[in-house]
Amino acid sequence: MPSLDPGRTALVLVDLMERIVALPLAPRPGTDVLAAAARLADTFRAAGAPVVHIRVERPNIATQPPGSELVPDLVQAGDHVVVKRTIGGFHDTGLHALLTGVGATTLVLGGIATNLGVESTARAAGDLGYDLVFAEDAMTALTADEHRASVELDFPRLGTVAPVSAITLDGPA
Repeated sequence: MPSLDPGRTALVLVDLMERIVALPLAPRPGTDVLAAAARLADTFRAAGAPVVHIRVERPNIATQPPGSELVPDLVQAGDHVVVKRTIGGFHDTGLHALLTGVGATTLVLGGIATNLGVESTARAAGDLGYDLVFAEDAMTALTADEHRASVELDFPRLGTVAPVSAITLDGPA
């Protein structure tokens, strides 16, 4: 996979919240996804590229369930946080405005669950004209079959699927 331009690429991590990372997931546990996502976020920050974290809030309830915050230490100074109330990250969130504001035309996606929040966000991003890269080992699902269906059947039609180790940026933006 070619190196990405940090001035035009953003990392978008979906639903890496304590209660979601702790679920029984497959093909890999949430802790493995979290470690891969943190490595990727460090790569983006070092290159001066934006890192965006999306977390879900359940609508119409006074208090969110325990563990609804992003995993501690995941968000670093300069990162962006977007709150969604639907499966995907774009509907009524300001995500598109944020991404266009930082000049992003390519998105690298990771998170939980592959076939839900990540795929829904990716489909909307594709509709908006973003080029997409899927960090396969920085995502997981409730079952290995759901993950595999997205990664092997859907994502190749929407963009490029690659391991975190293959995703590189040209250097500081």
